[in-house]
Amino acid sequence: MTTAALKSYGPLQFPDRAGLALWQFTRAQRLGLILSPDVAGGRWSAAVFDDAVARIDTIRQAVGTLPDVGATRAEEHLAARFSITVHAGTAAELARRGHLPVVGEYRDRPLYCGLALESFRDRRKVERASAAGQLHMRDAAAEILGVRERDFDHLVRAGLLAHSEIVEGQHHTQVRLYRQADLDRLTRSRRIDWPAVHATPKGHRSPLASLPTRSADR
Repeated sequence: MTTAALKSYGPLQFPDRAGLALWQFTRAQRLGLILSPDVAGGRWSAAVFDDAVARIDTIRQAVGTLPDVGATRAEEHLAARFSITVHAGTAAELARRGHLPVVGEYRDRPLYCGLALESFRDRRKVERASAAGQLHMRDAAAEILGVRERDFDHLVRAGLLAHSEIVEGQHHTQVRLYRQADLDRLTRSRRIDWPAVHATPKGHRSPLASLPTRSADR
């Protein structure tokens, strides 16, 4: 049975009757493949709808098969595509480097462009982003730096290290995560006498205690 044509189409009627998933419809609009609403009330005329249906195969091919996704799914996709380990934080690092567009958000978390993920071909860029963007909890970050917890607090207090992300832990606690590239940068800093820090015996005052506290307005 053929569905009767309408004089105009709403934002749910249009994709449903055209045979597009809502994410395909949204992406097609973003790519300019479907025109903006041209009828009052944010609706599309039958002429715009008919034009899109006539090009539906071209539209489907252009929008790809992967919807916009969060970081976890993006990283899972890259891991499967390249058969490599992809650490949490890789998607954000790729975005930071301009390789993976952020196209929206869901529950205050970024959504990454599925079309860009689907067409991603550079394994080396993923490997580099995975190494640099890997996230560590506080204890692990302190261990990487080879410092005591109190020393770690001094580095944060002085503004030499800041968390890259906050996630929700057990019992709704907030867990700060630190980026590998920031830890690597800090280990190369000439502001810190690392041999002296590492040589300080337990129970003795750390050289990091003398670091000035970063003011709140800086």
